[in-house]
Amino acid sequence: MPDAPFPDDQHPLAEDCQHCPALVEARERISWGTGPLEADAVVVGEAPAAGNPDAEQWRGGNLTGMAYTSRHSGRKIRTLLAEAGIESVYYTNAVKCHPPENRDPTDEELANCRPYLLREIEAVEPAAVLPTGKHATRTVLALDDRSLDGFVDTVLEPTRSDALGVRVVPLLHPSYQDVWLSRLGYSRDEYVAEIATVVEA
Repeated sequence: MPDAPFPDDQHPLAEDCQHCPALVEARERISWGTGPLEADAVVVGEAPAAGNPDAEQWRGGNLTGMAYTSRHSGRKIRTLLAEAGIESVYYTNAVKCHPPENRDPTDEELANCRPYLLREIEAVEPAAVLPTGKHATRTVLALDDRSLDGFVDTVLEPTRSDALGVRVVPLLHPSYQDVWLSRLGYSRDEYVAEIATVVEA
């Protein structure tokens, strides 16, 4: 099981982004992507967690400045991928700042951050991009001018992104993983095995 502090290097793309006034006002830190630039996979989350300032290690992206570093979601997705044998991973978010009151990111906020996301994926050149959840999947598909009709039907269904030149494999967001696994007909072990099979393919 992954344990903090995280060995990943942070890769800031701007000193101080001011594109989204509501996010600038709400954030503590910009949560840039972290991990090896030669990673096999890029995981795209929705947005950094608000964070827990009292946590010893898993404090969340809004406080650490690193994607998927909260105990609830970060620990879950890092553990899940490690169990699937996917160890060389770059973690980032569709939106780099924590939305106030844990609301969903707006279409404008997703669009404002999309150029950063594209630069990250192009720098890493992964074999696969793994968006987690509806908003992350929607923003990755938008790079090919594609829309998302229904998220759940896309989970573990690989698709080719011409804009990125890689396969995109949507995953459940770790916050909702336990709720949706049984509805998709997977046990957790089956889900881990299927991730390993689809990503390796």
